[in-house]
Amino acid sequence: MEYELTKKLKNIDLFVPVATNAKIRLDANELPADIAAMYPDELAQAVKDAALNRYPDPRAEKVTKAFAACYGLDPEMCTPGNGSMELLSVILGAFLEKGDTVLTLSPDFSMYAYYSFLSELRVENMPKDESLKINISKVIEKCNNSNIKAVVFSNPCNPTSIGIRRQDILRLVKNVFCLCIIDEAYMDYWDESILGDVQDYDNLIVLRTLTKTGLAGLRLGFAVAQKKISDMLRAVKSTYNTDSITQAIGTFMLTHREETERQIALVKEQREYLTNELSQLADRFFVLERVFPSDTNFVLTRTQKAAELAEKLLEHDIAVRSLGNYLRVTVGTAEENKAFISALTEILDV
Repeated sequence: MEYELTKKLKNIDLFVPVATNAKIRLDANELPADIAAMYPDELAQAVKDAALNRYPDPRAEKVTKAFAACYGLDPEMCTPGNGSMELLSVILGAFLEKGDTVLTLSPDFSMYAYYSFLSELRVENMPKDESLKINISKVIEKCNNSNIKAVVFSNPCNPTSIGIRRQDILRLVKNVFCLCIIDEAYMDYWDESILGDVQDYDNLIVLRTLTKTGLAGLRLGFAVAQKKISDMLRAVKSTYNTDSITQAIGTFMLTHREETERQIALVKEQREYLTNELSQLADRFFVLERVFPSDTNFVLTRTQKAAELAEKLLEHDIAVRSLGNYLRVTVGTAEENKAFISALTEILDV
């Protein structure tokens, strides 16, 4: 007899990461510099010192304290995870009941709806306007009038690259009765974080990750919330959700942030270059309809030819991300960005 998948698995829209062997990778919002490679001896020693015959520290105290110190937080408010998305799945599965309603915004990161669906939650979606911005007052109204149990979105947003000001996020948190899950994965590239305000709100969880600042291969993230929520989150998560090597490398990198901060500053400089160059191309070629201002480490452009342009760029050994009528381009090194602009200009100028 053949095993039959459950109804929810039959109906799910699978998340399939894009795979490419392009020489220039501007498709995954990664940091172009391999910062960890700058500390080969130190990291080798950290890995060597990790006792792999023993279970990892279930509270991951060293790396949690390093993260907390880096952002000026109480370690008791910080819960480590195997990437921030693992923590999101635990939060949605444990802090909400089957059939509860989660509010998402659109466009936004697809995994919010994905994990909500797997947790058998209802998902209501609020679309953004033509400028890809959201009206916080309408979000508040929706949360309070539609029995929303949790609202989740990224700030700054992936894929729009646009951020919501700290004062507006706090206005939302203050004026709704539901749980607010704010994903600040890209906040290292902006300065409107609400991490410092978490202790004041019992309905707020902020997610952070090391993925976007040079450690995408490590899989380490944190959930920051008041102690009551954090204690429960640590209780319901997998006991050993961060392994010893991840804890060791994460601790070293969080306590040696100088190069990371320098690379973040370089990305911000190159973000301005990329935005300006794309805007100039948009002035010349109407197929590029709009270049959006960016608060992240990527730049978004609206174009009806996104898929076609992405395919042609691959012929130049350059990978970018096509998202419907949008082209998302990660900020690379100065050389990579110039190569991208040169290739795109060549493609458009035919």
